[in-house]
Amino acid sequence: MARPPSPRPLLPALLLLLLPLLLRAGDHLPTEGRLMNSCIQARRKCQADPTCNATYHYLNSCASSISTSSPAEEPSVPEDCMEAAQQLRNSSLMSCTCHRHMKNQATCLDIYWTVHPARSLGDYELDVSPYEDTVTRKPWKMNLSKLNMLKPDSDLCLKFAMLCTLNDKCDRLRKAYGEACSGSRCQRHTCQRQLRSFFEKASEPHAQGLLLCPCAPTDQGCGQRRRNTIAPSCSLPSEAPNCLELWHICVSDPLCRSRLADFQTHCHPMDILGTCATEQSKCLRAYMGLIGTAMTPNFVSNVNASVALSCTCRGSGNLQEECERLEESFSRNPCLMEAIAAKMHFHSQLFSQDWTASTFSPMERQNKNPALRPQPWVPSLFSFTLTLILLLSLW
Repeated sequence: MARPPSPRPLLPALLLLLLPLLLRAGDHLPTEGRLMNSCIQARRKCQADPTCNATYHYLNSCASSISTSSPAEEPSVPEDCMEAAQQLRNSSLMSCTCHRHMKNQATCLDIYWTVHPARSLGDYELDVSPYEDTVTRKPWKMNLSKLNMLKPDSDLCLKFAMLCTLNDKCDRLRKAYGEACSGSRCQRHTCQRQLRSFFEKASEPHAQGLLLCPCAPTDQGCGQRRRNTIAPSCSLPSEAPNCLELWHICVSDPLCRSRLADFQTHCHPMDILGTCATEQSKCLRAYMGLIGTAMTPNFVSNVNASVALSCTCRGSGNLQEECERLEESFSRNPCLMEAIAAKMHFHSQLFSQDWTASTFSPMERQNKNPALRPQPWVPSLFSFTLTLILLLSLW
C-alpha cells in the first residue's frame, strides 16, 4: 500500500516565505529588549537574589542622602555606600545601560545612578554615559521643491523652519513647545519639558536643521532666529546663575545628570591636540540631549556659531578653576565646535547644489555612520532561521 506523501517538506518552504517577516520583526522589538543589558532587566535579576536585593535597597537610601547635600559643600559619597556599591561589582547592574527613547527611561536612569553613586560626583566631569544607542534612524526625505513658496534669498534658518512646518510631526511638536514657552504663558519647567519632547521625538534631521542652520555673519536676522529656536527668554534663567549651582541642580536630577554624562563622554577632547573621544554625530546628539535641562546651552550671539551655558563663574571663590573648566567644556570645546561647524556646512550644501530630483535623503550621503549599519541581531536571526530550516529538512 502506497504511503501518503509527507507534508514535512512544506515546513522549510513555509519558513522561507516567513523569513522576510522574521527579519523585519526586529524593528518592532521593545527598545528595552534591544539593549544588551538594560538596567531594568538587571534590576529584575538582582531582585531574585536576596543579597543583591538588600544591597541595592541600601544603595537606594544612599542616593537619597547624597542628593540632599548643600551646593556650597564639596560633594562626597559615604564610605559605607561605596562599600555597598563594591559588593555589586559582579552583578549585571554594574554594566547596565539605558536608552533615551525607551518607555521607562526615568526608572532605568534611577537604577543606573543608584548603583554608580560616585559617577555623579567628583571633579565636575561625568565621563561614563549611561546611554547605549542602538536604534537605527529611518532615512528622512526632504522635499526641497516645496520651498519654492519662499523667496530665493530666504535665509537657511527660515527654510529649515518651513521644512519643519511641512512635516506634520515636527510641526505639531514645535507648536507644542512654542505655546508652552510663549511670553504670556511661560512656565520654565513646562517649557523645558516640551523642548525635551521636541528634540527626543522629532526626526533628528528636522531637529538639527532647526537648531544648527548656518547663517552669514552679516545676517543678524538669521542668527536671531537660530538663537530663538529654544525660546531662551523662557527656557533659560533671566539672570545667569553660578555655573556650579547649575551643575548641582543638574546632578540632583537623574535625567539631567545622564544627559550631561552623555555630553562629556561624546564631546570630550582626549588630549591637548583636541582629539575627540567619539564621532561628531554622537557629540551633536548628546549636545541636543541637554536642551530642556538645567544645563541647556545656546548660541551666545546673532553673529557667530559659538555656544555656551547661561551661567557665570563670578563668586565661585576657591572653586573658580572647577567652575571655569565646566563652563569651558561648552564655550571652548573643540570637539563640539567642529561638530557644529561640520553639520552647518552639510546643511548649507543641501541648498547650494542643483539636485536632479526634488527629494533628497541626507542619510544617503552619511551611510558611513556606524549607527546606520545593519544591527548585529540581523545576521544572528538569519543564522538561527537557516539552522532551523536545515534541522526540519533532516527531521
